Formats: sequence, C-alpha cells, structure tokens
Amino acid sequence: MKIQINISKEFDAKYLRAKCGVRYWEDAIVNGVEDTEDGDNIPCKEGDYWCPLIDIDAGQILNWEKGKTASIHYKVCDDGTYFLLDAEKNEIKEINGYVPDVMCPAGKGYGDYVIMEIDENGFIQNWEPNLDAFTTQD
Repeated sequence: MKIQINISKEFDAKYLRAKCGVRYWEDAIVNGVEDTEDGDNIPCKEGDYWCPLIDIDAGQILNWEKGKTASIHYKVCDDGTYFLLDAEKNEIKEINGYVPDVMCPAGKGYGDYVIMEIDENGFIQNWEPNLDAFTTQD
C-alpha cells in the first residue's frame, strides 16, 4: 500500500531570488526618471525578466547597481518564479505564479504587482521578510 506523508523540516533561508516577467518596464522610476519601455535603466534586468537577489535578513538587493535609486510598480501577475535559497545559494523551495506579499513592501500587490522603493545601496525600504507564501503546502 502506498501512502503519502508530509514531513515538516526547518531550513535557514538566507536569500530570495526572483524572476519577474515585467509587463511594462516604464512602471519604474530610476534615479527620478521614468524607465524606458525596454527597461534600459533598471538594475537586475536579465532579458525580459527582473531578477533581484535579495538578502532576506538585510532587505538588500545584492546584484543592485550601486548609486541607482528606484521606485518600482511592476505588473507581473502570474509570470513570476521565486526561489528561497540557503547561505550557499542552494534552492530550498521554489514557487511559481502570483507575486508573494514579500515582494510588495511599498503597497498592496494583490498577487499581481511588485511594489518597492530601493535606495542607492540596494536596500528595499520598509522590507519585512514575510515568507508565508513559501511555507504553505503544495
């Protein structure tokens, strides 16, 4: 007889890596100027995706271009993948789809938007590392 048993395990999550399919790059203000429709000015852009690597405890985007500030209000909807990583950047858990609340500390994202204010050192303002979206059962 086959049975399924869900086992709870504790992990030390250090980083959050996001891969956000941005619909409108110009929904970001970078250094006080609206970004281009191709997202030419925003740090962490990889092809058609915005891919910040966030230190969870510090609330700092580690791959941020120092000296740039940004006000982001990206519509992502369900074109996002979010990875919890340990200190060695090994994947702990991946979730796909709607934007988790942790990615919108500057407003209500309703699962559709990444909303954040980022300073010149890559620190996300009002960062609260709420990882509830990663702890629910699949």
